[in-house]
Amino acid sequence: MNESGFGRLTLGYSALTDAAGSRDERAYMDDKSGKRLASLLAEHRDPVLEAWATTVRETLRGRLARAELSRQLEEIYGALQSALEGGAVAADDPAAAELRDVLAELSRNRARQGFSASETAISVFGLKDALLAVLPTKDREVLADYATFSLMVDKLGLFTFETYINARDAIINEQSAQLLELSTPVVKLWDGVVAVPLIGTLDSARSQMVMERLLQALVETGSPFAILDITGVPAVDTQVAQHLLKTVVAAQLMGARCIVSGIRPQIAQTIVSLGIEFGEIVTKANLADALQYALREIGVDLGRARRRAATVEG
Repeated sequence: MNESGFGRLTLGYSALTDAAGSRDERAYMDDKSGKRLASLLAEHRDPVLEAWATTVRETLRGRLARAELSRQLEEIYGALQSALEGGAVAADDPAAAELRDVLAELSRNRARQGFSASETAISVFGLKDALLAVLPTKDREVLADYATFSLMVDKLGLFTFETYINARDAIINEQSAQLLELSTPVVKLWDGVVAVPLIGTLDSARSQMVMERLLQALVETGSPFAILDITGVPAVDTQVAQHLLKTVVAAQLMGARCIVSGIRPQIAQTIVSLGIEFGEIVTKANLADALQYALREIGVDLGRARRRAATVEG
């Protein structure tokens, strides 16, 4: 901000202190001041929009097309003007419902597009300096109206910020759920044999997902055998073992037998040192051994299956 702009801002806020002692915009805002503000927005529309857009563009550093940014700011500007003309005296007034909807949509879009919270909030806060630059600073009534406007914009900015945070959290939760689902595939290895290759840490949320997907696969395929392959699990502690045991028990209740594969020497030592009991659960060193065991239990002639596979490959 240049010196003249800073001077206007200082003069403005010094007059605001005299014109209004409360920080609540309702304490000194009425329909008349709202309509005066709406008239000011209408009168100075083009220069205010231009200054506002310049501020926001500098913040976004060209990451949003000029045409799209102009459309967004014009939509906010029009909704704000309509709210003031409709008698809105605060950010949460019913007359400002459309304005809040516009800001909420802006926040959600910015969250999806990867903009930061500050880059989103400046799209609201930047309007204050843009309007102040065109106001007659010697008119105390105008400055008092600007005080109301400034407080209202502050609360609209906070509303935008909170909406952005909520939208960002929702996106993160959705992406986490998608990654969790992708990280727990259920693979049909043979008629009657399904496998769940686990990679990474097995926590409560993921173990619940594993259990749900495995049980659903058992229902859909009617498989009597399920293999839980933990080759990609970096470590097994008491909690991980409990999650595995719960999944095995759930599968057994569905009438399927579970085999745990991928028991590396280090994991075997850890299980023994922790005193974890797998009971009668079959464990194998790798997925191939587990599949061979399941096929033998089903009654598949492994020699014949190998000859058939060799014939197909040849």
